[in-house]
Amino acid sequence: MKSGQKVPRKKPAANESRTALVRRARRINRELAEVYPYAHPELDFENPFQLLVATVLSAQTTDLRVNQTTPALFAKYPTPEDLAVANPEEVEEILRPCGFFRAKTRSVIGLSKALAEDFGGEVPGRLEDLVKLPGVGRKTAFVVLGNAFGRPGITVDTHFQRLVRRWQWTDETDPDKIEAAVGALFPKSDWTDLSHHVIWHGRRICHARKPACGACPIAPLCPAYGEGETDPEKAKKLLKYEKGGYPGQRLNPPQAYLDAGGKPAPPLGAG
Repeated sequence: MKSGQKVPRKKPAANESRTALVRRARRINRELAEVYPYAHPELDFENPFQLLVATVLSAQTTDLRVNQTTPALFAKYPTPEDLAVANPEEVEEILRPCGFFRAKTRSVIGLSKALAEDFGGEVPGRLEDLVKLPGVGRKTAFVVLGNAFGRPGITVDTHFQRLVRRWQWTDETDPDKIEAAVGALFPKSDWTDLSHHVIWHGRRICHARKPACGACPIAPLCPAYGEGETDPEKAKKLLKYEKGGYPGQRLNPPQAYLDAGGKPAPPLGAG
């Protein structure tokens, strides 16, 4: 064992009871809330329509890429009515950097037409209405409901799926079943923030291929500890400092990091 290597205090038992699982899951969420108190949607938006479109565009690409693309899109087509009658070829050219730009063009124009024709140009605030829009599934709908309307929802993206299975909160693989299983572990009021905490952790520390186990604040609660790098110093080098945040003070992150524009961000604790 290397000197200074972080060792979990206790792993969950293989026969963990339902009550123990609920307690462990909620403790993980509390720990992550301390590490990511600023967790929020990493897509830039000013209104529900922009968030809806940005979330549809985020499939199979990064939020950073979407944020680099949407300013031009919304400058030219600021409302659903504008985008509904847009020239598809012109929209495709704007969306090309996002990948799958033809399919995404069909989706954003289609959902804009539906909003204009069926909802008076307004994004509906009900799940059953949102999922009827072209290109909008439950994941996208819950992003919009939780962050534009303040209505709790669980966002089951690839990071969320990976982490909740690593933590043995569920062994389900279907997103809808994962949503139901995890939702049952938490009060409904926690769902939106829980989604942010898990997704941020997946992007910054608990990566798919090389999780930074030795720098993970919830290692003592994780059944998968050891799948990644356990040496603290080596693990720190795996941390990803993305736009909008970095792991908390106790992980000893650098006091400054470069933001998306290449400029130093404010130090820890700055406003």
